[in-house]
Amino acid sequence: MKLISLFLLLFVSTTVDALAQQSTRMSSADMVNIEIKKSQNVIPAGSSAKVAVLLNLTEGWHVNSDQPSLDFLIGTELMLEERDDLVVSNIQYPPSKLYEFDFAEDQVDVFEGEAPIFVTLFAADDVEAGSYEFEGTLRVQACDNEVCLAPATVPVSFSVEVSAEGTGFQSLNQELFAGADAQRGSITDALTARGGGEIAALFDSLGLFWAFAGIFLIGLALNLTPCVYPMLSVTVSLFGSKKGESSRLSHSFFMAFVYVMGIVAMYSVLGVAAAYTGALFGSWMQSPIVLAGIGILIFALALSMFGLYELQPPSSMMQSLSGTQRKTGGVFGHFFSGLVVGVFAAPCIGPPIIALLAFVGAQGDPLFGFAIFFVMAFGLGFPYLILGTFSGLLSKMPKSGTWMVWVKKVFGVVLVGVALFYIALAFAPGYSMHVIIATLIAGGLYLGFLESSGKGAKIFTRVKWGMGVVLLIIAGMLYQNLQKEGIIWEEYSDEKFEQAIYDGQPILMDFYADWCIPCLELERSTFTDTDVIDATQDFKRLKVDMTQYESERAENLRREFNIDGVPTIVFINSDGLEVTDARVVGFLRADRFLERVRMTIPLPESEELVQSESE
Repeated sequence: MKLISLFLLLFVSTTVDALAQQSTRMSSADMVNIEIKKSQNVIPAGSSAKVAVLLNLTEGWHVNSDQPSLDFLIGTELMLEERDDLVVSNIQYPPSKLYEFDFAEDQVDVFEGEAPIFVTLFAADDVEAGSYEFEGTLRVQACDNEVCLAPATVPVSFSVEVSAEGTGFQSLNQELFAGADAQRGSITDALTARGGGEIAALFDSLGLFWAFAGIFLIGLALNLTPCVYPMLSVTVSLFGSKKGESSRLSHSFFMAFVYVMGIVAMYSVLGVAAAYTGALFGSWMQSPIVLAGIGILIFALALSMFGLYELQPPSSMMQSLSGTQRKTGGVFGHFFSGLVVGVFAAPCIGPPIIALLAFVGAQGDPLFGFAIFFVMAFGLGFPYLILGTFSGLLSKMPKSGTWMVWVKKVFGVVLVGVALFYIALAFAPGYSMHVIIATLIAGGLYLGFLESSGKGAKIFTRVKWGMGVVLLIIAGMLYQNLQKEGIIWEEYSDEKFEQAIYDGQPILMDFYADWCIPCLELERSTFTDTDVIDATQDFKRLKVDMTQYESERAENLRREFNIDGVPTIVFINSDGLEVTDARVVGFLRADRFLERVRMTIPLPESEELVQSESE
């Protein structure tokens, strides 16, 4: 009996030892096969290129994402040596997937299959041509459905070739790196999309019809920007003042449709052009010259609202277009008005369509790009189709003369304010909000108490008084908002940036321009929020001036940080790596901005809030 017990003890001990040795031999590194892929055969000096560290994971195994959802899991982290000649300007991790393991109650963020980590390398102008070696490490922790292996550090090395400045290069692995470009950027906050990758996912997951429906909704959401105010005024004045024309609803609808097609044509053509130039909406359509031109044009339209003249297409142009001057002139005039009005919104909607530009550029199909921007622009113009259709009936309303004259002057005051705002952005951006306040005060006094329309009508006079008081109250509220203290920024410099990286301090970078309207929205709204100010106290907060957007300095910064337009907010964690999911392009409300801050620095208060909301 003792002999049998001894034999069983020896057998169990041997089995356990064998299993322990087998478990010890299994490593997270064994579950990951690393390949290096390049986007170009060479990197010309003064330019940048991408390298992909491709993780090929053993079937049935996963590695934790770079931001694992459970505290006890080790995230995937790529670290590369610093060099003076070649700069690692960005490390972009792939989108993670939620996976439910048997050993965990909650779903876990993981990478699986082929997971590319994209690295952007920038070669300075003075880098000599030749071969350059990079050394680094990849830290991973692999798990299957039963167990997680111990974390492992895998060596990573690759070489890149640098050529002389201005020389050509050959693109490599285009399909792989097109995905990297599509993952950047952001769409409008109204739909909470995060870049071209989301657009691609929209088409992959929903199919063609519903994806285009989503694009239409994005265009519709663009009407939430402040640049649409002059579009509203011009539309009402154009359709609401028609006399002697058919009052049929079908005629009004047709002319409104022609007008909207002018808006659609403007953005369809400019959108496709922007996809190939890469910066049309990012710089040219928001440049001071264009802003001043738009301001002067809007001011001219405002004068017509006060009865100084009537805007009509030249009769000689109409005669040359058609022998039937009145009929054709009306169609052409409304289409041309749509083309012009479409430009008004361009300075505001530049940042939200960066993701669309990245997606269209990656496809390389002009017809497909035209279709996407056509649908987006039709969504932008759809409210004006309805407004134009029913504004045409305003002139047929009984006794409309007195109050319609006053309504036109209301729109005139709005247009004057918008025109002065654009002109101030072009020549004196520091006073752009002050001219709005001054316009509201002057407009409130004029429309409410000095304008002479309807003197004998008591109800109408009281409506005017009410409008005047409302405008003065709004002016006072805006003035109070100007007095708010916002985030205290430091002017960007390479030395400050590098010192923060060396100190392990997270960095918040605001790429802005004086002429950028969404930048002003961020500055006056989001950056004055007390929660945002408190949450970013631990950051090195750097303001990067991109007003001279095409200058050599701005171009180098755009390349280094992959900036496609302004405003762009970049979050860099204490390890010196950008949190790409937190990047902001365009305006973002304070509560949504705080979510991006939490991706970089977990806030105890916010964690309690999130937990209470989930409960």
